[in-house]
Amino acid sequence: MSFFFIDLGPMNRSASHTVTEFVLLGFPGCWKIQIFLFSLFLMIYILTLLGNGAIICAVRCDPRLHTPMYFLLGNFAFLEIWYVSSTVPNMLANILSKTKAISFSGCFLQFYFFFSLGTTECLFLAVMAYDRYLAICRPLHYPTIMTGRLCSTLVSLCWLIGFLGYPVPIFFISQLPFCGSNIIDHFLCDMDPLMALSCAPATITETIFYAQSSLVLFLTIMYIFRSYTLLLRAVFQVPSAAGRRKAFSTCGSHLVVVSLFYGTVMVMYVSPTYGIPTLMQKIVTLVYSVMTPLFNPLIYSLRNKDMKLALRNVLFGMRIGKNL
Repeated sequence: MSFFFIDLGPMNRSASHTVTEFVLLGFPGCWKIQIFLFSLFLMIYILTLLGNGAIICAVRCDPRLHTPMYFLLGNFAFLEIWYVSSTVPNMLANILSKTKAISFSGCFLQFYFFFSLGTTECLFLAVMAYDRYLAICRPLHYPTIMTGRLCSTLVSLCWLIGFLGYPVPIFFISQLPFCGSNIIDHFLCDMDPLMALSCAPATITETIFYAQSSLVLFLTIMYIFRSYTLLLRAVFQVPSAAGRRKAFSTCGSHLVVVSLFYGTVMVMYVSPTYGIPTLMQKIVTLVYSVMTPLFNPLIYSLRNKDMKLALRNVLFGMRIGKNL
């Protein structure tokens, strides 16, 4: 059995030299395991692109889905494509690489996009919870409140806040001296591994970064829980069993996505990670950064009759077009 060797050239740096690139160790294992991981992650990436792309096509092509809920869902699917693309392509290239190196600027660029897109996802989930709250708790006022203009404004704010929140703290982190080891025992450039390689303490920068991340997480999840508490109270007051089932079906998919995403993210960025094994940290990061974007199309389409019908029409239309 031949083993997967890493070129240690860029790792053996003198402490007096400034780091110009980092080495992402990724997942350990022999060559056969690396090929298996490459095939697995490539398949997951392709399925994620196809699943979320199908939702975008369905929302655009089916007039019945031209509603605020599906407008948000289509934008959320677009976000998931970018979110998974911020990590997986580099991870795939890294698996096949002998050096496993990523440039200094490339590492911090990935760091920026990964956190900005993650923050945007938190905000999107909160906006989607607000949409469901209005639709079920205030159905008569829903069409006048959740207009197309308001939807566009909320979506724009999610993207703007997500991408304008991290340039400054990440810039200051990039200015820290990295003069020792350049080995990151992870498959992406993340906060803890990068801070561990810094030669100088940056307590204020680190505190601001984690405070900002924790604030986004707690504010959005508290709003989501509040919305769903009021929503569930309204659902239980629906007189017909069919009405209750429809309401639960609409909201259940969103709750599954929220639980899966927030549960794993809070393990990594809210609770202390010092006692968690490195391999477990990689797996948890893999769940919310790679697996969640894969599951979202399945969760939303399998639990939604309108979406299933629209996807069927899109796929059927594509088949007819090929036959013609």
